[in-house]
Amino acid sequence: MDFFAWFVVISLILVNALYVAAEFGAVGVRRSRISQLAQGGNSLAKRLLSVVQDARELDRYVAACQIGITLSSLVLGAYGQATIARDLATLLRDAAGFQPGIAASTGAAVVLLFLTALQVVFGELVPKSLALQYPTRTALYTYLPMQWSLGVYSWFIAILNGSGIFILKALGVSQVGRHRHIHSPEEIDMLIAESRNGGLLEPEEQRRLHQALRLGQLTARQVMVPRRMVAMVNFDTPPEQILQIAIESPYTRLPVYRGDLDNVIGYLHTKDLAAYYAEHGRLTPLPMRRVTTVPSSVTIERLLTAMRSEKSRLVVLLDEFGATEGIVTLDDVLAELVGDVADEFKGDQPAPERLPDGRVRLPGLLQLREAASWTGLPGEDEEVDTVAGLVLSELGAIPKGGERLVIDGVTVEVERMDGHIIASLLVTPKASGPDQDKPGVEKGGTEQ
Repeated sequence: MDFFAWFVVISLILVNALYVAAEFGAVGVRRSRISQLAQGGNSLAKRLLSVVQDARELDRYVAACQIGITLSSLVLGAYGQATIARDLATLLRDAAGFQPGIAASTGAAVVLLFLTALQVVFGELVPKSLALQYPTRTALYTYLPMQWSLGVYSWFIAILNGSGIFILKALGVSQVGRHRHIHSPEEIDMLIAESRNGGLLEPEEQRRLHQALRLGQLTARQVMVPRRMVAMVNFDTPPEQILQIAIESPYTRLPVYRGDLDNVIGYLHTKDLAAYYAEHGRLTPLPMRRVTTVPSSVTIERLLTAMRSEKSRLVVLLDEFGATEGIVTLDDVLAELVGDVADEFKGDQPAPERLPDGRVRLPGLLQLREAASWTGLPGEDEEVDTVAGLVLSELGAIPKGGERLVIDGVTVEVERMDGHIIASLLVTPKASGPDQDKPGVEKGGTEQ
């Protein structure tokens, strides 16, 4: 066997591996990481940054890789057939007694299969895996060899790229030269989950990132404090009584209405009341702050924009008829990211609780998306946002304490009512629900 021929074959496979690694490295590397290295003084990163930031340059870079892969594969096949296959055919004819034609065809087939296997494993699969696992290092280490290739193939790249663009335009395809991966929020959420499963993120970190991604999909109505639970002050209340209400209230901000709850004219901050009273010895006129009002259907992003522009931490939400539906504070929005934080004045808020018998106690006003992970109840509904709303929608009437129903195989019991509001529910999760196959409504018990 000709050792020089094998040296050439191995060299061509390595050249192919270089182009494969360069292509996957350039496409898979994070631009932010290269920018960070460039700012830190890495000279290769500075030069590579101009490639990954420019779609046209990245397109030329990838084209050079593809031309290199194609040429090295073609040369490898032709050279192997001209040398190794010829030697093998001679060996088969002289040592095994094959007919010349059969020896030539057998040698060509064996060499083709063998070189193809070598090329796929060592020239494609191995460098691709390394590039995907270490994209930054791969992209940097292959940059200088690729510059030589870009110079040699420049005329070929121009012809082939121009032809490709012309064909794509003829087919009505735009956005050529886009090799970068753009991830949707759902894909980012999956990447975060994979990072947690791989041990790179703590469960609480994953939850916060998941909540941050979902925040833009929520509406103000989904995070509001409902009107019935808002502590408001009548504008005509005597000042001394207002001061007493502020002292006894667990809240620092009190919306003020005139006439009825749908006419909110401002809000009082307890700090303003204390400072004004300390300075003037009275509370007339009331030191009110201007209130911001927005429709309850606005997104959280628009809600935060309104808060920033009005420099307000409290917003009153209005329904489609202009009536007060509830309020949202900045704390309500932050709670979506970090969870409810215990307040020294308000105390702990009701939270889901798993009972010894396997059931789960849920606050009636718990959001459906939060209840889903506890019980298996639907996480979304077009008409309602809370567990209580889901129960009311299913029943079509105001329930009584002890009333039961089955929703999607989950047994739900109204544990306690607060007037016409469902205060708490007992839910038997789907996995252990004995009545999950019994649809309908069961009534019994007395209000607690």
